[in-house]
Amino acid sequence: MMWATVLLASAACYALKALGFVVPERFLDKPMVSQLVAMVPVALLAALLAVVTLGSGTAISIDARVAAVMAAGVALSLRAPFLVVVVVGAATAALIRALGG
Repeated sequence: MMWATVLLASAACYALKALGFVVPERFLDKPMVSQLVAMVPVALLAALLAVVTLGSGTAISIDARVAAVMAAGVALSLRAPFLVVVVVGAATAALIRALGG
């Protein structure tokens, strides 16, 4: 059953990707579609970040990962370089875990 799901999801992803080549260009040139297409990757990455940060099996957990993401967000809002953002997030998680959190 699991392989059938994987194959079905793979076929759906391939069909969705192939659909992009079939859509007429005049449809993609509409401003609303352009704005929507520009926002989709941000929404997907935010959803992925939320799942990875808060997910623990089938439950939601609040632990050092949440604080690390928040610290990285603060560093990002201060326009720190990407490497600094990563180091701040990792250091925050390491510090909280070292303190037993």
